[in-house]
Amino acid sequence: MTQQAAFEGTGPIRAGHELPMDRLIDWLGRHAPALGQLQSIRQFNGGQSNPTYRVETDAGVYVLRRKPPGAVLKGAHAVDREFRVISALHQAGFPVPAPLILCADETIIGSPFYLMEMVEGRIFWSPTLPDLSPDVRAAHFNALNTTIARLHSLNVSAIGLGDYGRPGNFFARQIARWSRQYLEDDLAGRDPNMDRLVAWLPEHAPQDDGAISIVHGDFRADNAIFAPDNAQVRAVLDWELSTLGHPMGDFTYHLMMYRLPPHMIGGFAGVDLATLGIPSEADYLATYCERVGRTPPSAQELRFYMAFNMFRLAAIFHGIKGRIARGTAASIHAQTMADNMPELAALAWAQTETTL
Repeated sequence: MTQQAAFEGTGPIRAGHELPMDRLIDWLGRHAPALGQLQSIRQFNGGQSNPTYRVETDAGVYVLRRKPPGAVLKGAHAVDREFRVISALHQAGFPVPAPLILCADETIIGSPFYLMEMVEGRIFWSPTLPDLSPDVRAAHFNALNTTIARLHSLNVSAIGLGDYGRPGNFFARQIARWSRQYLEDDLAGRDPNMDRLVAWLPEHAPQDDGAISIVHGDFRADNAIFAPDNAQVRAVLDWELSTLGHPMGDFTYHLMMYRLPPHMIGGFAGVDLATLGIPSEADYLATYCERVGRTPPSAQELRFYMAFNMFRLAAIFHGIKGRIARGTAASIHAQTMADNMPELAALAWAQTETTL
């Protein structure tokens, strides 16, 4: 089965993610009658963290996102933050699904949830965007670059998100957060490269230059919905990890696709970029920097950014491993990501040893 086939579409609701239909129907009838009478619910195969469902009513099709049931790490899976950020971004004209309604009452389905618009279009689960010609593929990569540059160019205060996160010291706070989540998740175990990175990263973070933007936190091709017949990005999905932070930290997370192996989510290291019509890493970085008006990072700074982002992603995979142990993993592909964690941690440490 291809990665595209494995992740796309919906299936029956998976064990542990069932919804109490009577309570949900009653709540929707009282709080969102315009959404219509519920007809069917299926669970999306993609998505790694917050369970996501396709909700069909006699009035239309919508998407429901919920916090996973059961015990979760403190601060994780905050669907109320997701709802807030997409509400502000939608109001600002940035491409996100239209938010519809938030339910913070855990007694309805067992955890907070919200509903949003179902955006029709094309999701590429493979990062090389298969089935496109090189020129069309190049246009899609340009659209991704344009979209994240547009996100980082928004005035956070003007769109009502000035207090969405703490300003300043982004890398120090992120390193502390993901180190803490890694170290406190006893069920997921420890990894020697992660332990080394916990010590190395705080000593090598670049000086804070005061830049601040909305950061998506997981900007990849498979978190974007493209128009079915052109390179327009219709919606950016999965805002669970969003906050206020340093735009270069967010962009270089996206840039990791050039250095992650193809069997890891979002990676295409080693492919023939020119033949596929994919810009080089250096060109893609330079294009983004030109769009946002930044000087490209030095080689030393880029080494840190890559090590930091791979550590962060490895910490996310480590958290998935813990959720498997606790029985709250949302994705049918969670075990693969947990299994990839040691390799990713080793690759993250390798970035620290890159010759400048």
